[in-house]
Amino acid sequence: MDIATLGGIGIGFFVLIVGIVITGGVGGLFGFVSISSIFITIGGSFAAIMVSNTLARTLGLMKVVMNAVRLRPLEEGRIISMIVTFSEKARREGLLALEDDLDELEDEFLRKGIQLVVDGTDPEIIRNIMETELNHMQARHFDGIKIFEDWGALAPAFGMIGTLIGLIIMLANIEDKSAIGPGMATALITTLYGAVLGNLVFIPLANKLTWVNNQEVLLREIMIEGTLSIQSGDNPRIVKEKLISFLPPEVRAQVEEEAGERE
Repeated sequence: MDIATLGGIGIGFFVLIVGIVITGGVGGLFGFVSISSIFITIGGSFAAIMVSNTLARTLGLMKVVMNAVRLRPLEEGRIISMIVTFSEKARREGLLALEDDLDELEDEFLRKGIQLVVDGTDPEIIRNIMETELNHMQARHFDGIKIFEDWGALAPAFGMIGTLIGLIIMLANIEDKSAIGPGMATALITTLYGAVLGNLVFIPLANKLTWVNNQEVLLREIMIEGTLSIQSGDNPRIVKEKLISFLPPEVRAQVEEEAGERE
């Protein structure tokens, strides 16, 4: 579970509520509650998302949200250590010996790559197959990211639509001057809702999903390079150094420790 995602959204709403209470008093908080504005902003923008996407993609939104909230540990050190171990075994016993360890691989992507190596597949074909699968994974991720990017733009737009609706209703009753102030405030609440949802929830979720995608792509690239290094018979130490070079300098020492020194 990624505490930063839920915690950031929670803190953001808490800060807004405290700011409202401090500025307008406790009673002022209820002045910012409008059921009609919620319907227009959330319901209207969600309807626009349905128009822009297929029903299956729209219904899969919750699964996309869970990808941002429930982050899986990528365990680069464990993956690199495993690939180095496979490299040692392949040099010692031959590539066919790796077939005995395929059932132990939890990651389907890496298991497929090692299976292709064991089958004696040409290196270029292995790279093409694995990179094609990687590209399709990115495409699926970008579909989810784009939904929240679009939602981040649509929510403020429907906030403005709600404001226009409120202004029209207010102007229709312009004779009652005492209602102009409250009417204007109610009309602006919808814009507030749209701006908050867009900038505190939807766009940040799209950014988090982009980060998750980049981390998964990095791990898959390590697996591709490791698989091809095993097939080419590289020295295990060279394999480890090659894979660690994918990582930022600040995490290499930690990964080296997890992977272990293999001379």
